[in-house]
Amino acid sequence: MRQLLSGNAAARGSALGRARVRLPHALDIEEARIGAGDVDAELARFHDAVGTVRAEMRELRERLHGALAHEIGEFLDLHALLLDDPELLSGIDALIRTGLYTADYALRLQRDRIAAVFEGMDDAYLRSRIDDIDQVIGRLHAALHSHKAALQGVSGEILVTDNVAPAELAQLQAQGVVGVVTAGGSPLSHSAILARSLHLPLVVGAAQALQKVNDGDVLAIDGATGLVVLEPNAADLRDHHRRVSETKRERRQLNRLRREPTRTLDGVDIKLWANAESRHDVTEAHALGAAGVGLYRTEFLFLGSSTLPDEEAQFRAYRDAVLAMTGRTVTIRTLDLGADKADKTGLALRDEPNPALGLRGVRLSLARTGLLRTQLRAIARASGYGPVRVLVPMISSGEEVRAVRRALDEALRELHAEGLETAAQLQLGAMIEVPSAALALPTFVGQCDFLSIGTNDLIQYLLAADRTNEALGDLYSPLHPAVLRVLRDVVRTGQRHGKPVTVCGEIAADPAFVPLLLALGLTELSLHPATLLEVRRTVRASDLGRLRASAPALLRARHRAGIEAWLAAHAA
Repeated sequence: MRQLLSGNAAARGSALGRARVRLPHALDIEEARIGAGDVDAELARFHDAVGTVRAEMRELRERLHGALAHEIGEFLDLHALLLDDPELLSGIDALIRTGLYTADYALRLQRDRIAAVFEGMDDAYLRSRIDDIDQVIGRLHAALHSHKAALQGVSGEILVTDNVAPAELAQLQAQGVVGVVTAGGSPLSHSAILARSLHLPLVVGAAQALQKVNDGDVLAIDGATGLVVLEPNAADLRDHHRRVSETKRERRQLNRLRREPTRTLDGVDIKLWANAESRHDVTEAHALGAAGVGLYRTEFLFLGSSTLPDEEAQFRAYRDAVLAMTGRTVTIRTLDLGADKADKTGLALRDEPNPALGLRGVRLSLARTGLLRTQLRAIARASGYGPVRVLVPMISSGEEVRAVRRALDEALRELHAEGLETAAQLQLGAMIEVPSAALALPTFVGQCDFLSIGTNDLIQYLLAADRTNEALGDLYSPLHPAVLRVLRDVVRTGQRHGKPVTVCGEIAADPAFVPLLLALGLTELSLHPATLLEVRRTVRASDLGRLRASAPALLRARHRAGIEAWLAAHAA
């Protein structure tokens, strides 16, 4: 019987297929015991499962590249750390040895113990990490029953579940899953961001999905509207096929823009830079006609290694990115570890009481001066092969900019004394993603050669709203009057001092927000290559003069609804 289920749009695209329902990770396992003589065999069974999960995650990481390697890699690294946690493993061993429980039931008991600890924490961010525990426990439980270790025979199916981890998405798509519907989740989560990069239709927050949908039911989902149709009728099927045809036609049209200029209707050129972190990303950016790399993430070199990458390893990675852009500028961001990006070396602290406000970004680099010196030397050496800029994350004051400038000048002097080829000077830019930096920018903008606004963190800190917290989904939004005013002020400060200003982050990658950014005075955007052509199309359909003229009306909006109305009236 046909039913409509409403959720939230998270990743555009339409999918039609049979439902594959996966119940929540919480284990509903009856108490079961073993004989004293079976302990060793049960322990071996459990540790074989641990080995299987480690191998699965290692294999998945090896298959990933580019931005997926970075985003998914963070979660794989965290899950690998949890697998090595002695409290988790020794606790299960003890339950099997002394309690004579089966590995399955010991797994459930240990999960419940750890969950009770997490739920008692005051910090909301740390409480939310129970989801990672559940992901690891779920993988272990599946590995204990190897025939269930992965979804089998899912080609052409739509996964319906409580939530989906970022680490799963690439694997699900490779297995043939054509869409995902979750009962929880947020359109602003890491999973949603990755689904958009993968072009995998995703609907989140469909609260009734697990109650209404059964295995084998036919679903039609629309990731652009959040609509889920259970047992679609003839009209629904026609709508689905129409959307699929429109998507194919749209992609053909977008491909024609690969070599077209990013120019508004009234003849103003807009710079589209690319966010990248690997040679693959850079190659894609070059092929799509990006103006350059506006954000080259360097932390991927650290996240995947148990030892700190030395100067030579960093130099080779940066040099290859510079060579791949064939003369277009590459903006290399210094290390941005910390918060949820803990590396295997222990460089970034894992036990900070409030990691999002802790020793991260430039703070970590300045606290580890040897690390900063090594990275700046590697970047400076890469500048001998093409144009390079240095971007510093998490700046909160001019003192930090000056400290990095001194370190960069010293690195250049050392390399010149050693007879190594570098650029005579390197441009140094500050990421404006901390409210204090935005407010104090007039006092130190003269120390910078360019500015880059990191909207993901800026919005989070400005609104005091964790973007991964589902309960705050309505609050965390770029469509807040305070956010627009801060963006406007940063842009104006940059313009008054002749400093180029770029926006990076999810807002730059969403074509719907392009008119807003152009109206606020921005002429440079940096985004993932996956959405570059869509943004270029929107720019080419925009009248910059008209948008700038309407900026005062945009800034007079007192609430989100007014800003949304402005966007609707100025949609390209």
